[in-house]
Amino acid sequence: MLAYTYVEQGHFELRDKPRPTLQGPKDAIVRVTLSSICTSDLHIKHGAVPRAVPGITVGHELVGVVEETGPAVANVRPGDRVAVNVETYCGDCFFCRHGWVNNCTDPDGGWALGCRIDGGQAEYVRVPHADTGLTRIPDAVTDAQALFVGDLLATGYWAADIGEIHKGDTVLILGAGPTGLCTLQCVQLKEPGRIIVCEKDPDRLAFVRTHYPQVLAVPPEGLPEFVRANSDHGGADAVLEVAGTEDTFRLAWACARPNAVVTIVAMYDRPQTLPLPDMYGKNLIFKTGGVDGCHCQETLDLIAAGKIDTTPLITHTFPLQEIDKAYDLFEHRRDKVIKVAIQNT
Repeated sequence: MLAYTYVEQGHFELRDKPRPTLQGPKDAIVRVTLSSICTSDLHIKHGAVPRAVPGITVGHELVGVVEETGPAVANVRPGDRVAVNVETYCGDCFFCRHGWVNNCTDPDGGWALGCRIDGGQAEYVRVPHADTGLTRIPDAVTDAQALFVGDLLATGYWAADIGEIHKGDTVLILGAGPTGLCTLQCVQLKEPGRIIVCEKDPDRLAFVRTHYPQVLAVPPEGLPEFVRANSDHGGADAVLEVAGTEDTFRLAWACARPNAVVTIVAMYDRPQTLPLPDMYGKNLIFKTGGVDGCHCQETLDLIAAGKIDTTPLITHTFPLQEIDKAYDLFEHRRDKVIKVAIQNT
């Protein structure tokens, strides 16, 4: 089968690999129908994910059809259309029982697909812990509608949930990339009073203004003053940092009101510094880390109910055979790209 492979730092390659087989009773084999490229894949390519294993098939954002299941799999069966979770998790360990599935202690737990074990930018993928890692897609939901459920949308849903957003709040989202746009849709479900989205890319600002006209979409210049002028208590009640730059990290705490919650969703490629003397007295609460992607059923239900629609984010589609072109487009942000779908024929 064709599989996009992490060869070495800076080099991915489309290779012919053996079709995966069941390795344990809780495994499932999924025929991939649609996948996508994530910024985390670029982090792997450029060496910013040390735990990524050379030789693995990359890709962790995908949907498909179950082809085969192990004898211990109970929740899905061959023929089911499924969304694949970015995380594989046992569901039984201390962390899983608390909903912290990103920290699952199983050897294949947490973010393994496309990082430590073969992922889904391929024709087939083996999914460990299939009962927790696969969610059946409702008949009324298309593959394209479900594509981001296991990763981007899981991240946005998790971020909005832990951000302690209350009805009527002023919420600041830093970054209008794919994750920021999914976060925006999930924040809207909380019914805040106003949402401010900060983005430096003019095309992405235009995308927000076109698709979410009720949102205040602004560039970073003068952002702290803008937030204070458009909030009731001297800053945002909740801040979600989704961009992952030194500037956005600084803006996150600078734009928050005292005693606000600052949720760090972004993955950074270098350490950041908290200037504690400058922050003293703001009494901020920081929440950081990787997504706990255990609410895929809830997000699929919201999609089926018409409350979430991420399909406008898919701006380009390529066949798997042309995935090199898709990566080049996505990495260099050409042609107003937001997200690229990889179609298996």
